[in-house]
Amino acid sequence: MSFKNKYKASITIFVFIISLIIILSFNSEKTLSQDINLTVSEKVMKMEEGLKKEFEAYFSQNFSKGSKTGDDISQKLLEISQKSNIRTAVFWAMPRSEYLHLVFISPGKKPLVQDITLKDQTLIQTVKSFYVEINNTQLLFADFDLSQAQQLYEWIIKPFEANLEAEKIDTILFCLGKDLRTLPIAALHDGKQFLVEKYSLAIIPAFNLIDSNYTPIEKARILAMGASEFQKQTPLPAVPVELSTIVNMNLTENISPQNLSGGWPGELFLNQEFTLENLKNKLSSQSFNIIHLATHAEFRPGKPENSYIQFWDTKLHLDKVKEINWNNPLAELLVLSACKTAVGDRDVELGFAGLALEAGVESALASLWYVNDIGTLALMSEFYEQLKTAQSKAEAIRQTQIQMIQGDVLLRNERLKFSRGEISLPESLQGLGETNFSHPFYWSGFTLISSPW
Repeated sequence: MSFKNKYKASITIFVFIISLIIILSFNSEKTLSQDINLTVSEKVMKMEEGLKKEFEAYFSQNFSKGSKTGDDISQKLLEISQKSNIRTAVFWAMPRSEYLHLVFISPGKKPLVQDITLKDQTLIQTVKSFYVEINNTQLLFADFDLSQAQQLYEWIIKPFEANLEAEKIDTILFCLGKDLRTLPIAALHDGKQFLVEKYSLAIIPAFNLIDSNYTPIEKARILAMGASEFQKQTPLPAVPVELSTIVNMNLTENISPQNLSGGWPGELFLNQEFTLENLKNKLSSQSFNIIHLATHAEFRPGKPENSYIQFWDTKLHLDKVKEINWNNPLAELLVLSACKTAVGDRDVELGFAGLALEAGVESALASLWYVNDIGTLALMSEFYEQLKTAQSKAEAIRQTQIQMIQGDVLLRNERLKFSRGEISLPESLQGLGETNFSHPFYWSGFTLISSPW
């Protein structure tokens, strides 16, 4: 080769190397912020502030919570781990036009960042297909197609799978970005197990927008309300059984859940007594740790006032939820057992993920879609049994979902069987035949929102 050709080849290689460096530098900056002067820890805080503004804009109010950096969050997780022996990690998944931005923080560790090359439209379409697959009731007795569940696992969980295992994480808080907030995260699958079989799960609006103190349910009174009949909506005939299974009105003392052999102490209001006025009066005059509302609730597109919880006499719209005195003392859990959400709508996602935040309660448990009446009764009966002994609310719903996956919660011979007992069904609910609740349709839509503890 002549000197001239060698020179040209050298120049070509040099230009290629410089171009490669520029490309790699550009990709490395696709992180929490384009501000190269910020540390990764500070970028986490900046991302959290952006999420806070999203929810403040949707709910038209200021959520005056503290701001924690990534390192602060790491230390908080370490404190919780030392206090409770619960190993919690926080996982942010933020779709961008050309990539999926992932951030992972575990107890006492520095934030980790990965950007996965993935167009947002490809991700969104897969999420929608996954949602449709789970909700196809014609396939409830067929083998569940795991292809989308495994693909989503590959994109979202796999990049930090080794870290989850190395850090012995048992609880994951998911802070999900636009188009992911109503993802039934429990049903993601690694090829062997559903995600909920490996970890306790919760979705959060932002870490800085939740109560991050570990407060296990040691004693609890439940205010259980609901309706089986409605003027303009489909009846929920299992609600009377659901409420009477959850609450034992003969128990007046606030005793330790571990000592309960049946329902929890509390009060019950059904049909005509299920009024907004009764809810307000009870919350202002008595203390309840858990409020359970067995009724239709719907998260709709548009402003918060479009979404509602149905009472016997009126609707409680989402923008009015904050006006209810849920915190006298602070309610540890608000349960909505018959929710329905519209998939793929940003406003719906903000309303669902921000439910506990707007209500001012520690945690909320709600469903992404309406599960049939018996399926809801099965899950709720098991959940309140698991809540008696679980270390956290997230662990209680996890154990409930595992029992359903394994077929230990089922309907047979007109009796609903769950892990620690069974319920005889009234005549109005008989004739349904044998039902197994292992399909993700029955369990994966129920989602714990905000604090997992």
